[in-house]
Amino acid sequence: MMFRGKQDYIDKLERKFGRFAISNISLLLIICYAFGYMMQFINPQFLQWLTLNPAYIFKGQVWRLVTWILIPPSSSNIFFVLLTLYFYYSIGTSLERTWGTFRYNVYLLSGMLFTILGSFILYVYYWMHGITPDAYGYDIIFSMFSTYYVNMSIFLAYAATFPEMRVLLMFIIPIKVKWLGIIYAVILAWNCFSGGMTMWCIIGASLLNFVIFFISTRQLSHMSPRQIKRRQTFRHEVQRASHGVTKHKCAICGRTEQDGNLSFRFCTKCDGNYEYCEDHLFTHQHVTRS
Repeated sequence: MMFRGKQDYIDKLERKFGRFAISNISLLLIICYAFGYMMQFINPQFLQWLTLNPAYIFKGQVWRLVTWILIPPSSSNIFFVLLTLYFYYSIGTSLERTWGTFRYNVYLLSGMLFTILGSFILYVYYWMHGITPDAYGYDIIFSMFSTYYVNMSIFLAYAATFPEMRVLLMFIIPIKVKWLGIIYAVILAWNCFSGGMTMWCIIGASLLNFVIFFISTRQLSHMSPRQIKRRQTFRHEVQRASHGVTKHKCAICGRTEQDGNLSFRFCTKCDGNYEYCEDHLFTHQHVTRS
């Protein structure tokens, strides 16, 4: 009942705020990356003003709460960049079509929100342990709060929703996406345990949306493609069956409303519920109990 209540809560939110959901939000994210790559090519130093660093945010640089989304995944190979962008766009749109625009918006935006919260938690942790913003590597550490792990949460969601989908590993080896998801999950878990509090905040915060949205609400079975196909097939069968059901039938000739533009009436003088078409309403012999 707890899981059902959570699902009802999401449904209520969708009915109330669903109209504000951003359609094709994956494309918007790719456009942000494209702008970030352009800035990286023109002036790489400019990206330092966009990172999610609470130390600078507390100094008044509040734009960093949003601009960190513009920082793209680092890569020096333009072909790999284009391939990566296309891959994340394709899996993002697949999830949006399967889940619905509102639910996918909630999943993606909550991952970004948890990333912001994780950066502030790590900042407070450093502050309590006397690690100042001038310490070596401070800026590098907070630059790791990026959409990289948010994208990883999208991939894990795709692997959980489409576990039997096959992809070509290194463009050669066909492998089911669920195995790639398991491998990535193991690697991320190892990085968290080996990296201490820093990696827990960076990785754990970005993937918290996956944990909440899938495990606590059991979306794996509710939103699986097989379950969705079954519901669509059921609705189609119901609609098809409803077209063949007639509501009126003449007790004399047997014609229905599907046989033409006919009018039907019940006879008040007949004993029982006998319905007649317009041609036999006044010409039929009344049915009596005797």
